[in-house]
Amino acid sequence: MRERIVRSVAGSLVLISILLTSTVSIHWMWLGVFVGANLVQSSITKFCPLEKILVAIGVK
Repeated sequence: MRERIVRSVAGSLVLISILLTSTVSIHWMWLGVFVGANLVQSSITKFCPLEKILVAIGVK
């Protein structure tokens, strides 16, 4: 369940970033860059901050 939540949040943030970049400001692209960098970091180190938060609040 946690893995699905992490993927949903990451995908949603990327889509929101694209929408905001095209409608509000080019600087919203940095949100997508941050999410992408965090996904790469997570795949290398096996550490995901969102997953730690989900564990702390009791999501199975």
